[in-house]
Amino acid sequence: MNKQFETLPKGKKVFFASDFHLGVPDNKRSLEREKKIIRWLDSIKNDAAAIFLVGDIFDFWFEYKHVIPKGFVRFQAKLLELKDQRIPIIFFTGNHDMWMFDYFEKEFEIPIYRSPETFMIAGKKVYVGHGDGLGPGDHFYKFLKFFFNSKVCKWAFSWLHPNIGVGIAQYWSGKSRLANDHADDGYKGEGEWLLQYCKELEDSDPHDLYVFGHRHLPIEVEVGQSSKYINLGEWVHHCTFLTMDEHSYELSEYK
Repeated sequence: MNKQFETLPKGKKVFFASDFHLGVPDNKRSLEREKKIIRWLDSIKNDAAAIFLVGDIFDFWFEYKHVIPKGFVRFQAKLLELKDQRIPIIFFTGNHDMWMFDYFEKEFEIPIYRSPETFMIAGKKVYVGHGDGLGPGDHFYKFLKFFFNSKVCKWAFSWLHPNIGVGIAQYWSGKSRLANDHADDGYKGEGEWLLQYCKELEDSDPHDLYVFGHRHLPIEVEVGQSSKYINLGEWVHHCTFLTMDEHSYELSEYK
């Protein structure tokens, strides 16, 4: 359990956001969204005790030995600025940027988490992760995730020329629902698989908050009598984020 944020400085807050999907649906609209994200980061930096980026920040990311994907330099420069101001940034990989290796850790000193982690934040026990591959069902996706995370798959992709590898990734990104301006399905109630996952975990290891991305829908729902599941939504349609301080937490939209 990570306890570095158990006590927050007076007046400071912890912020969570996910699913920026930088890169879709095209360069123009991605750049507009990137600039909006930077404005949001500027608006919170004076209050931030920490910033959690909870996966699918990039719609595709693969780090070759000497090459990273083109673009997103404004966003990366803003992260460096925040780090220079001694604001901790915690980065979780998602299913679109699972092929992050050590670039962010070496260049920005930003820790990378690849699976859910428990943090003590302002006296609350908070379970944080991107959310893909959790909960019941969807066995085919879970197999694909296992395969894409395998050393063999990463090694094989690394031998593709970046023009080919990134081109293939951009083609598949263009087929996604977000790239075609479609929001995800509406709230499914008890059928929400991440909610089912939270309830199962709550029985064995209770938490105060369960914070995920991936679902692309802002959600705040009770798990137990004193616990909640919060989904952070995405920034193509919703631009939502979570704020926590020593007294409360709130899911908000940035406009």
